[in-house]
Amino acid sequence: MQNIKRITLTVLTLILCGSGTVTYAQTNSDALQQQLEQQQKIVEQKQVEKQAVNQEIQNIQQELQSIYNDINSNQAEMAKTQSKIDEVNQRIEAKKQEIVVLEDKILGRKGIMEKRARALQEDDNVSMMINLFFESDSISEFIQRASAASQLMDADKDILIAQKEDLQKIENDKKEIDKQEQVLEEQQTVLAQQQAELDNNLQARQQNLTAMQEKYTQIEQQMQVAEQEKSGIQSQIAEIQAKIAQQQAAPKATAPVAASANVSGTELYVSATAYSHEDSGSITRLGYNIKANPNMKLIAVDPAVIPLGKRVWVEGYGEAIAGDTGGAIKGHRIDVLMPNSATARVWGRKTVKVVILN
Repeated sequence: MQNIKRITLTVLTLILCGSGTVTYAQTNSDALQQQLEQQQKIVEQKQVEKQAVNQEIQNIQQELQSIYNDINSNQAEMAKTQSKIDEVNQRIEAKKQEIVVLEDKILGRKGIMEKRARALQEDDNVSMMINLFFESDSISEFIQRASAASQLMDADKDILIAQKEDLQKIENDKKEIDKQEQVLEEQQTVLAQQQAELDNNLQARQQNLTAMQEKYTQIEQQMQVAEQEKSGIQSQIAEIQAKIAQQQAAPKATAPVAASANVSGTELYVSATAYSHEDSGSITRLGYNIKANPNMKLIAVDPAVIPLGKRVWVEGYGEAIAGDTGGAIKGHRIDVLMPNSATARVWGRKTVKVVILN
């Protein structure tokens, strides 16, 4: 009687300890679950940031492409302007050559004009007409000489007029050259300013692109860290859940340990593994639905060793029914039914005593 009381007290103590351990483990699991949810939110937030940065990168790339197009257009305009500049420079060069020719003509006329001026200083028109009259043999000859002198005077007038016109033309050509050069310089200045502005915009966009790409890489690294932490928390939760399942299964198996002294029947030792409905079909050999009843006590046996339908007591498991078979269950080997795969893995493989109950 004292032994029975002692055994009962021990079982109750184990049950209470196991319950406390399960409660503690469950508390840790709940805390880890909250951390997991927080990490999931971080991952989702980083994913949103990643998408936003990626969209910004695409926008900057489009802006860069637009700037490249503008630069190409501006360079084409600059090339056209350069062609115009070359053409105008050729015309300017031709004008300069014309000016040189005119300057030479003016220089030649200048010599003639100097000789004529000296002749007029030595003999004015009246003296010349008198000389023509006295030197002439007749009035007819006088008229002829006077006519020739008049033509000479007219020729001087033509030279003066031509000289004036050529000088004016030179001045006009010089003004036209200056005007064309000024227009071209202004066009060059405008295009150069546009090119400088485009270069600045291009540089700014490239800097923005580099910054966005660095931010994108940073977010990816943060996401990787968050995913790793998330995986670590999930592993911890899985371990705790497995321990909880083990602790929950332990009290059920503890009571029959003491009861082994009170059971009677054929005893044998077997190698015991575990399985669940997640690892096999839902219906056992004897028709039990273990998916609908995952917590029932049932073992798979070799009917040549333990007859099907027999009630048995299994060390560390308790009373059960031999209600299933398996292709790998041969000889002194059994499979004990567990609620799920996790608790089945916790059971592992062990050698236990089995009592086939009378």
